[in-house]
Amino acid sequence: MGKYVALLRGINVGTAKGVAMADLRAVFSELGYENVETVLRSGNVVFSSPKKLPASAAVQIEDALLLRTGVQSSVLVFDEESFRDIADSNPLVDVSEDDSRLVVTFLGRPLEEHERESADIARPGESMLAPEQLAIGRSALYQWCPDGILQSKVPARFWKQFSHGLTQRNWRTVTKLLARLEA
Repeated sequence: MGKYVALLRGINVGTAKGVAMADLRAVFSELGYENVETVLRSGNVVFSSPKKLPASAAVQIEDALLLRTGVQSSVLVFDEESFRDIADSNPLVDVSEDDSRLVVTFLGRPLEEHERESADIARPGESMLAPEQLAIGRSALYQWCPDGILQSKVPARFWKQFSHGLTQRNWRTVTKLLARLEA
């Protein structure tokens, strides 16, 4: 039985897109997933499936969520190995002094080597970001925000380059999800 992590973008942030965790668990259970657990209230789900998930699983979850709750949310789904690889690849863990200020931006599809090193990704300069740090990985971007994520110096136009979907979680949430995968 495979374990998975689903990350839903933008639910229960402020007053918009409110979804009860019982409803979110029901969406996954009704799709036939097992051992469904929500982690925090910000759209994090750990679940199992007896079969390998189809490529369309994220879209199926999005559609089922909309049907059941009326809330539209993008969903990214990672198998356990991929999620662990993203976490293990975080080059900024040793820099961080506060897990709530270390952010992982999960990408909807992995970046190819040429994309990560290409001038096509308009990366902000280190001097512009300092003391903030930004690292680009294969399936995620890693960001250390010592002044807090709301004070980030990364310009909004930078994030718009990643049109294939993304969602952010702080390191504290990532470690909670890892712990649920181990349970």
